[in-house]
Amino acid sequence: MGPSTAHRFFGRRSGRPLSNARRELISDVLPEMEITCRAATNIDGIFGSSIKKLCLEIGFGAGEHLADMVIKRPEVGFIGCEPFINGVAALLAQTDSRDLKFRPKNLKIFPDDARLLLPHLPSAIVDQIYVLFPDPWPKKRHHGRRLICSENLDQFSRLLRPGGVFYFASDHMNYVRWTLQHLVKHSDFDWLADGPCDWRFRFKESIKTRYERKALSSGFSCVYLTFRRRRQIA
Repeated sequence: MGPSTAHRFFGRRSGRPLSNARRELISDVLPEMEITCRAATNIDGIFGSSIKKLCLEIGFGAGEHLADMVIKRPEVGFIGCEPFINGVAALLAQTDSRDLKFRPKNLKIFPDDARLLLPHLPSAIVDQIYVLFPDPWPKKRHHGRRLICSENLDQFSRLLRPGGVFYFASDHMNYVRWTLQHLVKHSDFDWLADGPCDWRFRFKESIKTRYERKALSSGFSCVYLTFRRRRQIA
């Protein structure tokens, strides 16, 4: 089922043709690792009791950051959302998913617009949400396509446990200001920043993404924002 009119997807679904190996990953491995909207209502049944925390990365791009976290934190369940099929294939390749023996048991993939999945996830089950270098949609007439908006922040608040954390990073200063304005206005979030060091340096345990490396090599500054879902909601 495709997105509703309110959730129309903008952007590319695919790029350059996939190699034979990556086409096989999409056809043979992705069905085993995919999370569906129906299955999302039963997270315990997906990950099992050994998983103590749940993290969500929306728009994982080529999957470098998500693959690194999945490998380093086997006790944490990760759901990655990415509609760009080349990125999904890249993530599958990085996590050795072709071999069942090494297939990560703490990773599920939603290969579509994250906004379709979020309403189906139970409330207060996510510990961390990552949105790293999303499409800034820089033209003013396209600002309505940005992921950060009141409707999506309401979903983030619903999904995060009290005290859960939302991480956002971008090299596009207009989008950084846009995000700060929306989060500061939202009554459920606190910006965790006491000084410049709290937004100039990458999040703890996070690695550079391909897009981040490209931005830095081009001379752009990157900003890393951290927000905490309030424990008590007014």
